[in-house]
Amino acid sequence: MAREGLTAFQAVNRNFEEAATILDLDEEMRSILTSTYREISVQIPVRLDNGDLIVAQGYRVQHNGARGPYKGGIRYHPAADLEEVRALASLMTWKTALLDVPFGGAKGGVAIDPTGMSQGELQRLTRRYANGISHVIGVYRDIPAPDMNTNAQTMAWFMDAYSGREGYSPGIVTGKPLALGGQPGREAATGLGVIYILEAYAAEHGVDLLGLPVVIQGFGNVGSFAAKEAAARGCRIVGVSDRWGGIYCDSGLDVGQLAPIVTAGGKVADYDGTHDVVTNEELLESPCRVLIPAALDEQVHQDNADRIQADVVIEAANYPTTPFADKILFDRGVTVIPDILANAGGVTGSYFEWTRNIQQMVWTEERFNEALHNYMVRAYAATSAFAKAKECTLRQAAFAIGIERVATAVRLRGYI
Repeated sequence: MAREGLTAFQAVNRNFEEAATILDLDEEMRSILTSTYREISVQIPVRLDNGDLIVAQGYRVQHNGARGPYKGGIRYHPAADLEEVRALASLMTWKTALLDVPFGGAKGGVAIDPTGMSQGELQRLTRRYANGISHVIGVYRDIPAPDMNTNAQTMAWFMDAYSGREGYSPGIVTGKPLALGGQPGREAATGLGVIYILEAYAAEHGVDLLGLPVVIQGFGNVGSFAAKEAAARGCRIVGVSDRWGGIYCDSGLDVGQLAPIVTAGGKVADYDGTHDVVTNEELLESPCRVLIPAALDEQVHQDNADRIQADVVIEAANYPTTPFADKILFDRGVTVIPDILANAGGVTGSYFEWTRNIQQMVWTEERFNEALHNYMVRAYAATSAFAKAKECTLRQAAFAIGIERVATAVRLRGYI
């Protein structure tokens, strides 16, 4: 995550500084808000099924907890390192504050490639990691969730490992299976939240969703649900991709046919309908009105930003647009709806799940989706209004709103 000479944390703090300048934030507050509260690294030895032993490095970073318990996902990825996890933890701080859910920001990661690992190996890895960070997490302290290459089953193992030490604790993680206190609707929440944001943008700008051409880079949990929900609203999904490449068809792809292929372990290129095969890079530059990067970071950068054909980029992934690309897109009149707003449906849904766990109450999926819609639309409206009032970008506005709320909590708690 250093395509343009900036590390991930430097890029996030660059966004922070732009927003802090708009807020006229003093240096003492800037120093507190750009520092992490706690960073830990843990060694995770895992015995493989063939008898070999591997040792993975795990991380948990707690950025700021002034507004509530730390909250953030756990990712398994070979490129995970302390710098990346630190950056993502800080993004969670501003994201939770922007959506006005009572959490701080955290993130976890394990530097390992889970591809090809057996369920037994993944379970041993997860339990070791959970035990390694158990002294700094808790239902009212730090609540992990799924992220890249982790899922509901991962959370079930994590919860069980923690509960073995502390007693039954379903609220220690979110994104769990329904049978263990998970929330109906949570799995789809991030992708659905992206489309709630698209709807809000379309309503504000008079854009008709019927037939609106949409490209989605990434067809995992977030991208697939975003595609499904966009298609259900009449959008024309013209391009999608996975790690192996993408497909494009100007007349539209049948998401209903595509989703089962991927769910069964296939590739998007196995799609039977009419399409052109493209690379992930080519997909980003394909004709569309709406581009939704829902895969990896730094996908839109200074070398391709001038070839993006979309009117609006909705960041379903974390940090998919570099700062230099942001400037190029802004100068070209392309709207970028930032990640801390666009993909906040996940942590908002996690808040609802956590609430039902600690209250021992059941939410229906209808109630969940209605509440999610209200939170997402309210955050979009606040961000848009701030951007217009201050004549700044939506990213600057989103960061500024989040920063101001955290700064208020910091002052009230007497940190300064």
